[in-house]
Amino acid sequence: MQIDRVTLAGRFVRLEPLTEQHIPGLARAGLHADLWRYMLYGNVDTPEKMRHFVLDLLRREAAGGDLPFAVVNPQTREPIGCTRYLDIEPRYLRLEIGGTWYAPEWQRTRVNTECKFLLLRHAFENLGCIRVQFKTDILNTRSQLAIERIGAVREGVLRNHMIRPDGTVRDSVIYSIIDAEWPAVSARLQELLAR
Repeated sequence: MQIDRVTLAGRFVRLEPLTEQHIPGLARAGLHADLWRYMLYGNVDTPEKMRHFVLDLLRREAAGGDLPFAVVNPQTREPIGCTRYLDIEPRYLRLEIGGTWYAPEWQRTRVNTECKFLLLRHAFENLGCIRVQFKTDILNTRSQLAIERIGAVREGVLRNHMIRPDGTVRDSVIYSIIDAEWPAVSARLQELLAR
């Protein structure tokens, strides 16, 4: 499994390899405190915090564990959010999709559906993954519903899994899609996008 920078383009979103040039647009998109409530980064609501956030993701990419993307509106070419592959395990042909956020006006639109479709298609059809995982805060029921909507299977809960920025202990809900399930998930996502 060879992980290289790649642009993934659809009708509603364009996933571009994250660069420092995306910082100003992401800073504008990320000004909403609600975006960060369940994220482990704290409140990334200023241009300087966004710069630190992006530089951290680029360091993680350089270390080989992550591949971050800016989620870009193809009409305006403006960043509207961020997502990434993380915990990439080439030996085991698996990775996780996470760290996903979108400006509020793009939530509950086709953006998340197409973003996940593009990432999953690339993972299964180009990278040869046999497993793609998702995890979310147990308190983030909206995220859980979105993950279930795309067809991922809930596997369980990792208790006392992480510490949130406010110091409270987080349980994480784990979901996955495996290669045998991908054709049905792909068909479902394409159907949702066609609506």
